Amino acid sequence: MRHLLHIFPSFDLGGQQVRLLDIARGFRTRARHTVVALDGRTGCADRLRAVAQATVIPLPMDKGRTLSNLRRWSRLLGVVGADTLCTYNWGSIEWALANRLGPRLPHLHFEDGFGPDEGPDRQHPRRVLARRYVLSGRGSRVVVPSHTLHRVATDAWRLPPSRLHLVTNGIELDRFATQPDGELVRRFGLADGLVVGCVGALRPEKNVARLVRAMALLPEGSGAKLCVVGDGPERPGLEALARELGICGRVIFAGRLERPERLLGRFDVFALSSDTEQMPYGILEAMAAGRAVAATDVGDVSRMVAGENQPFLVPAAGPEPLAAALSRLLADPALRVRLGAENRRKAWAEYGLDSMLGTYAGLFGLAPTRQATAYAG
Repeated sequence: MRHLLHIFPSFDLGGQQVRLLDIARGFRTRARHTVVALDGRTGCADRLRAVAQATVIPLPMDKGRTLSNLRRWSRLLGVVGADTLCTYNWGSIEWALANRLGPRLPHLHFEDGFGPDEGPDRQHPRRVLARRYVLSGRGSRVVVPSHTLHRVATDAWRLPPSRLHLVTNGIELDRFATQPDGELVRRFGLADGLVVGCVGALRPEKNVARLVRAMALLPEGSGAKLCVVGDGPERPGLEALARELGICGRVIFAGRLERPERLLGRFDVFALSSDTEQMPYGILEAMAAGRAVAATDVGDVSRMVAGENQPFLVPAAGPEPLAAALSRLLADPALRVRLGAENRRKAWAEYGLDSMLGTYAGLFGLAPTRQATAYAG
């Protein structure tokens, strides 16, 4: 079994962690994993250990002590016995630098997006130079999920094209093409009426506040509810905002769900209100579930959804454009069904898990073990 060492800024549940779970499950007899969580948060550890041979280590870094960290990481890289070092986003860049200084393991660096302090057109000069130096080494390859990030890595970071890989995310399509869980639907009071739903971590860059404000702008009498699936530091503020806007009775905070597909099929419209994204899993899951999408036009979202759904992507500005897109979709059941069907067809044609696993098999030096799933629509 190949030993993969993964360095995460945080190992709480998110898009990168979901992808690793799928990879680990797909290659469970071919690879074992050691995960280091640099903020000490290991909320995804049990899920990983359930699908693969894995060790998860909370190992907080000493912020501001770069030289000390580099010596520490170099020593660990020399003794852990990994076949490949996998680093994730800017928060793990010191490990990538330590590897470049020695012992020089084969290295894959995954960039999946930016926090609230960066964006595709808003780069920190110091980080640009660091990425350019650290990631252009001969033993490093960089993996990005979106054309937007590929452009950034090529034009801003000036990484060699031969070491840059665009690998679109893939999901277990049939998992999301299921009926909602009736008991869960009733528990959250979603059995009747129109439902707008979103799924994701409640972090600042997700800007769920924009979606809450958009719901408050919907025409009187729409009766639509908003179901927010996910948790995070923004939740208390979002709950307070719903009360302030007088719509707390129409906003349901479902919290983090082990299987979001248990509610996803109940959504009449899937909404995404982020300031920055690249290739969000929530959109892929909604497409596989046959949902119409109203979203901010960020990252590769416009490339992801079906062409007929693209007019319902809006600028990441105030809540008014998103409210208008939601209002039009909620008022037209036939349109929602048509868009959902087109999104589902595109998901099954382009975003299956097997295609992604096949590409990663080559990057990790493994062989795929899954069989393709036929379109179920």
